[in-house]
Amino acid sequence: AQLVAAVPGLADVARIEVEEFSRIGSSAMTPDHWARLASRINELFREDGDLAGVVVTHGTDTMEETAYFLHLTVDDVRPVVMVGSMRVSSAVSADGPANLLAGVRVAVSPEGGGHGVLVVLNDEIHSARDVRKMDNNRVDTFASTEWGALGIVDADRIVFRRRLATRHTVDSELRIPSGTGSLPVVPIVADFAGSDGTALRSAIERGAAGVVVQAFGGGRASPGMRDAITEVVSAGVPVVLASRVPAGRVMADASAVRRGVLSSGDLPPHRVRVLMMLALLEERSYEELQFILDTYE
Repeated sequence: AQLVAAVPGLADVARIEVEEFSRIGSSAMTPDHWARLASRINELFREDGDLAGVVVTHGTDTMEETAYFLHLTVDDVRPVVMVGSMRVSSAVSADGPANLLAGVRVAVSPEGGGHGVLVVLNDEIHSARDVRKMDNNRVDTFASTEWGALGIVDADRIVFRRRLATRHTVDSELRIPSGTGSLPVVPIVADFAGSDGTALRSAIERGAAGVVVQAFGGGRASPGMRDAITEVVSAGVPVVLASRVPAGRVMADASAVRRGVLSSGDLPPHRVRVLMMLALLEERSYEELQFILDTYE
């Protein structure tokens, strides 16, 4: 509330109602926080037909995961905008107030709805599906390097230049667990030169419902990791191959899918994990899981 009061011009853009959902660093976010936040946003939209949109202030460490979870589970076309900052409030040229003002302007813009969840920093509008944090320190850290930003926040108006083709929000069949149900455990296991696959086997021993393997380019894996993947899928646990390379698709192989080895398309490992956690809330065949990965990639 103090931040809202300190942003010049914010009151001229919208009537702001502040709700503190949680007060934690974003590195402390958990899937339970995601589910509760999505539920609360859906509740706000159901209860208030005049609500223009929701702006979520969030640390940048896990903003991508939170934004993508909301992108798949918010059941409304109205804007949900994630904003954050790279500089602390006491720094020279702190970017938090400007990002908050830009986010609110996007949320109340007539063009802001129907894009899914948006991430707005540095006067750029990005899709929750595409955006990546690219730098540890710079204010222009968030970028959609492969497909580009959706639009920009200019002084006179909000400008959108493209729309997202993949499914989200009201078109998503993926929903948060009802009641007190928790999300399935889906860890990410990184492959590396000389891996013996121990980390993957250990994840299964701890009860993972599925695993995302951060493999090499194109989803290729080391011999030790390949052996471990064979063991894991033989035990009935799906494995998704994603890539540590920032761009380019990991393509599906029909025979591998039938064995339980799935492919991520161009989603990075941390987004594939979010998608699989939601997909595995229902019992699905490997072909059905790959269809979901193909549909949302």
